[in-house]
Amino acid sequence: MTHLLELPSPFPSEPGLVRLLEAPGSDPAELAARLVEGRYDKPFVLENGGLRALHFSLGYVQSIMDIANPAALVLAYAQRMMAFLLFNPRPRRITLLGLGGGSLASFCHRHLPAADLTALEIDPQVIALRELFGVPPDDERFRVVAGDGVHWIEHATTRCDVLLIDAFGAEGVAGELLESDFYSHACRHLTGRGILVMNLAGEREGYAPHVARVLEVFDERVIAIPVREDGNHILFAFRDPAFAPRWHWLRSQAQALQGRLGLDFPAFAQQLEAGERQGHAQRLAR
Repeated sequence: MTHLLELPSPFPSEPGLVRLLEAPGSDPAELAARLVEGRYDKPFVLENGGLRALHFSLGYVQSIMDIANPAALVLAYAQRMMAFLLFNPRPRRITLLGLGGGSLASFCHRHLPAADLTALEIDPQVIALRELFGVPPDDERFRVVAGDGVHWIEHATTRCDVLLIDAFGAEGVAGELLESDFYSHACRHLTGRGILVMNLAGEREGYAPHVARVLEVFDERVIAIPVREDGNHILFAFRDPAFAPRWHWLRSQAQALQGRLGLDFPAFAQQLEAGERQGHAQRLAR
């Protein structure tokens, strides 16, 4: 494992232990000051109460892991991203843009054994923390690809059933997604009935242009739901031109998924139906 420097959390509101990707002999006092002042420019880990959290800044939690159960989804937004299973309960290929603490990758690896998983991560320091967060080692059906995921998806020769986008910088949704024709490439990376699932966080003016572009590329076949516990929103965009949700069937599917995976899929189905009826995605784009 990569060397990690441990020190008591310097944040008065966040007690516990901080782990940093720093060499032995680094000055703990100087590092603590940089953390508190927001000048620390690497991902860091904050651990307390049986939970381990990945941060790029104190204001944004990238991922949280239950140390006793690394494959569990702790954060409500991550649980709701799995609502794609209501539309495709047994995907064959999943691409994840943004590894973070690996909670989505670990959950999919454990509970979807027939799925081939590719996780794309641009930050080598995030990848260096994968073992600390219990991310499974690469094997024949799971791999972490280091590098620019936006470029990888543009030039990918394979397609996926589900594209999970959880790509953030220190201040919110990665701006690089708008600086290229990423969403068009993402749509082409999907199979005929493929689904794009995207986590939105931060200020609305930061993510509204992303929502508008997704609506444009997917010809309004987009459903959004709020995640009130985390202050996030989740987008679901569907490539199939004939997509039309069968809500009665989805409600029955939700019961089976809840029994299989232990997440509240009946509530997710209700939120998706309400999100479509209320035009939540269109409102987020304004």
